Amino acid sequence: MAATTIPGTNVDIRLWANPEQVEGSALRQLHNIAALPWTYKHVAVMPDVHYGIGATVGSVIAMRGAVSPAAVGVDIGCGMTAVRTSLTAEDLPASLAPLRTQIEAAVPVGRAAHRSAAFTERDAGDWDRFWAAFDDLNRRVRRDRGKAVNQIGTLGGGNHFIEICLDESGQVWVMLHSGSRGVGNVLALHHIEVARGLAHNQSLPDPDLAVFIAGTPQMAAYRHDLYWAQDYARRNRAVMLRLISDVLRRSFHGVEFDEPISVHHNYVAEETHFGEEVLVTRKGAIRAGAGDLGIIPGSMGTGSYIVRGLGNPDSFESASHGAGRRMSRTKARKEFTAEDLANQTAGVECRKDTGVVDEIPAAYKDIDEVIRAQDDLVEVVAKLKQVVCVKG
Repeated sequence: MAATTIPGTNVDIRLWANPEQVEGSALRQLHNIAALPWTYKHVAVMPDVHYGIGATVGSVIAMRGAVSPAAVGVDIGCGMTAVRTSLTAEDLPASLAPLRTQIEAAVPVGRAAHRSAAFTERDAGDWDRFWAAFDDLNRRVRRDRGKAVNQIGTLGGGNHFIEICLDESGQVWVMLHSGSRGVGNVLALHHIEVARGLAHNQSLPDPDLAVFIAGTPQMAAYRHDLYWAQDYARRNRAVMLRLISDVLRRSFHGVEFDEPISVHHNYVAEETHFGEEVLVTRKGAIRAGAGDLGIIPGSMGTGSYIVRGLGNPDSFESASHGAGRRMSRTKARKEFTAEDLANQTAGVECRKDTGVVDEIPAAYKDIDEVIRAQDDLVEVVAKLKQVVCVKG
């Protein structure tokens, strides 16, 4: 699908979505982003686009000499990890409830945390350097070091999940979605607040789009905390994957695992596009450079895709991060019941209670349509369907 171009004040907006199907509030946000003097070339908008705080979810924003913390979001480094196993559908037991219980026992979900540090050198290297940098983070998080330590290897709540999936050939995959947990949230909110108070941001159309400018102490402080939180999120997913893999090793003797695929979809990267070095913010988008493997999940009852990037320069080499919500959590809770959730997740071993009804598949866009809308951004490597889904 070719992108649709909408003229903006400073730069244009390029949408891999039908403009008529994008909510008005999200379009207004996109016009606000396109009006910023630091925004470079154009705003790239993914087919899963929907309203967010400050910047839309599903937007890719390149800036010269500036970055907006709200364009990253409050879950810095949120992303996906997936790995194909040597198991097949025939290896799985008739009832998957015990497997879900074992995963939930190994990986704390919701607000829960480990009782002590769960990470090891098996998960990621150089933990000493990583934790030494914690002492240089903003003071608002330094008093919560113990919490940050014990939340490494935990899922969280909301749209975060752990899944056991089958691809179309019957191969078993492990997939998970999580970010930088409480420490990333506190850091993000602090820096958004700081940016809003800076003099150069006082006349913006939306105060949540406040930016930091290159060469300032505020920018240096944000980038230090940002990159640490992105690393925290990556390590968090690595620990969870190892914990889940250990569950499978205990249950299935001799199981083997391929090299994991891991991607951020709320983050900042220093990249070169159209011949210029820029700061690229992807909020609800993955990098899809030529040959890059990526993960685009659907909802808890529909399935997901493993994709390979095509390196489309017009999207700043990006693709969508998922199906994208088509209704708010509040509206979903009002419109659907636990019975609706049970019907829409038939065949999936998962929670089917009112506590997760806002994650019902009908609250999300059609993942197959979202994939078709970006066939010039990615090619499909595998389609997965979950058989177990763990949520907080």
